[in-house]
Amino acid sequence: MPKMKTHKGAAKRFRVTAGGKIMREKAFKSHILTKKNAKRKRRLGTDGEVSASDSRKVKRLLGR
Repeated sequence: MPKMKTHKGAAKRFRVTAGGKIMREKAFKSHILTKKNAKRKRRLGTDGEVSASDSRKVKRLLGR
């Protein structure tokens, strides 16, 4: 059976930590930033964890 290929679109969007958690970037940080307050923009800059229900699908896309 051939090797599983990594889904390159998913590889650019998600990363796996040493503990096995899948991290993602948060949305809504690319434009229209003037109306968003500094606290909100700062929170959007941090990484978020992929929900438990989606992590199985994302792991499969990443070939894990």
